[in-house]
Amino acid sequence: EAASSSPSSVNSKPNKMEQLLLPPVGDRSVRLHMLAAPVNPADMNMIQGSYPVLCPLPAVGGNEGVAEVIEVGSDVTSLRPGDWVMPIDAGFGTWRTGAVCEEDELISVPKDISLLGAATIFVNPCTAYRMLHDFQTLTPGCTVIQNASNSAVGQAVIQIAAALGLKTINIIRDRPNCAELIDELQSLGADYVVTEEEVMSTGLHRVFEEVPKPKLGLNCVGGLSGGIVFSNLDYGGTMVTYGGMAKRPLQIPAKSFIFHNVTLKGFWLTQWKRKHKEDKAQLKAMLNAVCDLMRGGQLSAPHCVQTPFHQYTHALQATVQSHSHKHVLIM
Repeated sequence: EAASSSPSSVNSKPNKMEQLLLPPVGDRSVRLHMLAAPVNPADMNMIQGSYPVLCPLPAVGGNEGVAEVIEVGSDVTSLRPGDWVMPIDAGFGTWRTGAVCEEDELISVPKDISLLGAATIFVNPCTAYRMLHDFQTLTPGCTVIQNASNSAVGQAVIQIAAALGLKTINIIRDRPNCAELIDELQSLGADYVVTEEEVMSTGLHRVFEEVPKPKLGLNCVGGLSGGIVFSNLDYGGTMVTYGGMAKRPLQIPAKSFIFHNVTLKGFWLTQWKRKHKEDKAQLKAMLNAVCDLMRGGQLSAPHCVQTPFHQYTHALQATVQSHSHKHVLIM
């Protein structure tokens, strides 16, 4: 059987679709039919050669997605035909219609959540979930501050934080549709939405009259924006950096380290998943928790533009040009 895929080489564009013969299913392997796979900015970084994970060439693009199990080997015990599964590690190559891989490369996902929810659950929502649980002990009423609040991770942070009873201060860049974006984020559960310019000119004094200063800050931008998040942390707070959209170094005042005992840390979900690859109980516990939020209506899949697989070039070009909408390839 053949599988359509988009082979990519480092520093080049994945600009062709090929028919590849699938290997036979071995005793411990499974055959998959990919159902849906998002196009994430990290996928494009990998193609450009600027991501820490670089696959042997020729490679198939895509790190995230959901597939249906079609056939299992004689020694496979954890999966059966009809199951939905996702690849655990980055570099799997999800922009294809079919694949054969080892059982231990996959983790099952419940089929009672939406297809788009399943296809997009394992990167952004799980990143948000881990950052809200792993760096500070947060209890209902605690505050979290973040930038890139309209990103996929930022929107997941807002929703998961609200479900946990946390307050969120959400920083965005000023833009023509600012009022519309503020309404959208507040509809997800954001408590405060402010622009970088507002914080720089008037500060957050009025906000801190209503909620405690945040113990946790989440930074996906870097540069001046990261410094704004850092400077508004409470004593003993932690800022977690998980992205660098501004492509500029963090601007961090020394007094925050000296007088406020704040901490800087980084987070990369791929590394966390690799660390726990042999302990699928941890992975399943995280997935189940996030799926429970989806089932309960407390976490929604991001707004997605669904693109037929044969039109993949449109999704890739749109992702490079703008991160405002997530594009999902539908097989």
